Amino acid sequence: MRKLEGCSLITFYILLVTGKLSAEFVYPNVFNDTKRDSVLFGQFPEDFMWGVASSAYQVEGAWNEGGRGESIWDSFTHNSDEIYRHDNGDIACDSYHNVDRDIRMLKEMGLTHYRLSISWSRLIPDGRSINKISIPGINYYNYLIDNLVEANIIPIVTLYNWDLPQALEKEGGWINNATLSAFLTYAVVCFQNFADRVPYWITFNEPYMFCVHGYGNGSLAPGTGDPGSGPYQCANNVIRAHALAYHTYDDHFRRRFNGKVGLNLNFDWYEPKNVLNISDVTAAETARQFLLGWFAHPIFLNGDYPDVMKTLIREQSLQQGYNISRLPEFTTEQKDRIIKTSDFFGISHYTTKLASVLMHPDDDIVTPSWSHDANLQESVNASWPKTNSLSNRVVPWGIRKALQWIKKEYNNPAILITGNGVDTSGAIDDQDRVNYIKAYTNEVLKAIEDDGVNVVGYTVWSLMDSFEWDFGYSLKYGLYRVDFSSDDRARTPRSSAQFYAQLVEENGFKSSACLITSSKKLTLLIITSIYLYHVLIDP
Repeated sequence: MRKLEGCSLITFYILLVTGKLSAEFVYPNVFNDTKRDSVLFGQFPEDFMWGVASSAYQVEGAWNEGGRGESIWDSFTHNSDEIYRHDNGDIACDSYHNVDRDIRMLKEMGLTHYRLSISWSRLIPDGRSINKISIPGINYYNYLIDNLVEANIIPIVTLYNWDLPQALEKEGGWINNATLSAFLTYAVVCFQNFADRVPYWITFNEPYMFCVHGYGNGSLAPGTGDPGSGPYQCANNVIRAHALAYHTYDDHFRRRFNGKVGLNLNFDWYEPKNVLNISDVTAAETARQFLLGWFAHPIFLNGDYPDVMKTLIREQSLQQGYNISRLPEFTTEQKDRIIKTSDFFGISHYTTKLASVLMHPDDDIVTPSWSHDANLQESVNASWPKTNSLSNRVVPWGIRKALQWIKKEYNNPAILITGNGVDTSGAIDDQDRVNYIKAYTNEVLKAIEDDGVNVVGYTVWSLMDSFEWDFGYSLKYGLYRVDFSSDDRARTPRSSAQFYAQLVEENGFKSSACLITSSKKLTLLIITSIYLYHVLIDP
C-alpha cells in the first residue's frame, strides 16, 4: 500500500501527474521499472532500530596502549604488502581517546542504536589467559558503554570483528580447534563485564570474509594461503564457536539480562546474468547457498551445510585427488548444538552481482578454492552506477530481493540489517550517499510493508571514515568525514548525516517534500503546484 501521510492535496496531484519524479528519487536516471522502483511513502514500525556501525580495529587506534596485545591486523598491516599505501590502524580515528566526540555524533543524528566491536586483544592480550585481563581495556569499554546508555543509545556489541589476538594465530588461529575454548573464555569475560548494559550481542561479523580471504586467498589478515581447505576449516570452527557462546549466554546470562545473541553474515545479492538461462539461474542460487547458506543453514535451518555445497565440494575434492571432501562434516552431536542458536538474523548488504557458470576446460583440474567449488563467475551490469570501490555497484532493489529470499529460505526470522552503505569521493556534500541511503531504506520499507519481511532494524556503515582493511583509508564510507592529517582526527558531518538524522526522526518517508533535492525540481514543483491549484481547486 502506497501511503501519502502528511501530503497535501496539491502534492497528491503533483505525484499523480509527475509520477516520474518519484522514480528519479530512488536513483536518478538509472532504473526504468516504474512499478518496482517507485517510492513507498510510509513509516517503519514504531520500535524500529536505527543505527550506525564501526569496529574496534578500524576506529580505535591506541594499538599498543593500555596493555593491549598484538592482533593479527597489527601484524598484517605492519608486515604485508596487501594494504593500500601500507596504511594501518595504529591511530585510525583515535576513538580510544575520542569517546565523548563519537557519542555526540550519535546523539546529533538521534540514533537509537550503535553497533561497535570489542577488541579481543585489548581485553585479553594473549587471547586466552584469564589471569591477564587488561583492566584499562575493561575500563575503556565500560566508559564507552556507560556513556551510550546515558545518551539513550542502545549498544549492539560484536565480539569478533576480524581482530584475532596474534598469540592465538601463532597456534593456528581459526584453523586450530583450540581457538574455540579461547573464544569462549573471551565471550564470558565480555558477558560478565558488560551484559548488564548490552542487550544485543553479535558473536562474529562476516565470517565468509575472514575465512575465504584470510585463510583462503590471503588478501586479508592473517594472510595465510590455503584456498582449498582453509576457508572450510575456519568456517567449521567459527560456527561451533558461535554455538558455544550462544549456549553459554543462554545457560548463564539470559535469565538475568534477557539479551539477544546472533551473528552477522554478509549477503550481497546474486542475480542470474541471464534470467532465461537455466544455468545462470542455477549459478545464482548456488552462489547464495555458498555465501549465506554456508553459515545460515547450520544455525537457522538444519544444523548442517547446504546440500549443494556438500555435493559440489565432495565432487571437486575427489577429482583433485583428495580421499574425502575438503568440507568438514559436523557430528550428530555438533549439529544438535548448532541448530537454532541465534535470536536474530544479522546481515550486511552493499551491492548486487550477476552470477553465471565458471567455465573451464573439461580436462582441467582446477586449483581448489571457494569460487571454483561454487562454479561461480561474477560480473555486473555496466548500467549500474559505480562506486569508488569499483567492485560495488548501486542496485537498490537487490536488498529487497535478498530480504525476500531470507524470509522464504529461513521461515521469516527477525532480520537486523547490521551494515549497509556506500563509499564516496569524500566530499562533505555527499549527495550520492544520500541517494543511496534513500533508495536502499525505501526498498527495506517495501520489504516490510509489501512483502511481510520481519526486518527489525537498519544500520549504516559507517559512523565515520575509517580504516577499510586492504583498501586502507582510500574508501570513504563515513556519515562523518575524518581528517586523518589532524592530530585530533577532526570529525565533520556530511550531508548524509543530516539526511539520516531526518530519516530517523521521521521514522520513514512521510511526504514527498523530502524527495525534492535540487533547485530545478523545486522550481518545477512550485510551478506545477500553482498550475494545479488554479486548474483543479480554484478554477
